[in-house]
Amino acid sequence: MAVFTPVSLEDITPWATQFPVGAVTSLKGIASGIENSNFFLSTERGEFVLTIFEKLSFEQLPFYLHLMRHLAERGVLVPAPIASDRGEIINSLQGKPASIVTRLQGDWQPSPAPVHCREVGHMLAKMHLAAQDYPLYQPNLRGLNWWRETTPVVLPFLSEENQHLLKTEMHFQDAYASSATYHALPSGPVHADLFRNNVMFDGEKLTGFFDFYFAGCDTWLFDVAVTVNDWCIDLDTGATDPARVRALLDAYHAVRAFTPEEQLAWPAMMRAAALRFWLSRLYDFYLPRAAEMLTPHDPAHFERILRHRISHAVEALG
Repeated sequence: MAVFTPVSLEDITPWATQFPVGAVTSLKGIASGIENSNFFLSTERGEFVLTIFEKLSFEQLPFYLHLMRHLAERGVLVPAPIASDRGEIINSLQGKPASIVTRLQGDWQPSPAPVHCREVGHMLAKMHLAAQDYPLYQPNLRGLNWWRETTPVVLPFLSEENQHLLKTEMHFQDAYASSATYHALPSGPVHADLFRNNVMFDGEKLTGFFDFYFAGCDTWLFDVAVTVNDWCIDLDTGATDPARVRALLDAYHAVRAFTPEEQLAWPAMMRAAALRFWLSRLYDFYLPRAAEMLTPHDPAHFERILRHRISHAVEALG
């Protein structure tokens, strides 16, 4: 969440009259994140989040926003999109697609304990099952095809050692994606970006998942691996914390049991999840876009995680 498209209170006040949110009282830009322009929107009737989409088109957005509505209707804790007086949840602002969603209560947990990881694992499994009958389809746009396209773009910026790491891991992931084990993995809509700062807590109680704008259809196990690689690690070294890993995986497994194929694929998926974010951080670091509020993430963080996943055995699934 950053601000690429500035919006003033004077801009938003007349635009917001098409929504059942009451008069706007304040608007504040959100500095974190790197994809869209986001604002906290306060009105007479509550607190909301306004998003202006910088990359996603009007044609792409229904997958994400209707997925959020689908999940909310099935008891998954996510922001609910607000429809305009015409029934539209995607509307034009400053010439770009925009949406208003409910704002979750609480705050994100920067230093999660096993109890927080347990809550995340439980809700993630619930989300996967709830999305099984979602009728829209979109591939994970930051999946293997994007990795293949992005690798040659970032390679010239890397040291010889890191070029070797990236080429070798891409070869491994390409081969694994063609294996019988990979093709037997359960799949469906996934969040694909469930980091600590995309989950809200009120104390030890999870209040919701948000920022679904990297969602797509992929293996559920990849989604679990992305989550573990952020929630259950030492941020300085990238090493997994066994207590937090166990809490998240056991809670997930209690809702949706892991399959034998997922048991076999777990080490490869942990590597895939690390590779995906190393690549995206490399791209954002070396090829940044201009933004009013933007701080690119350090690519070295996920380089460390990837190296650790390659050289250390990961804890078994539930």
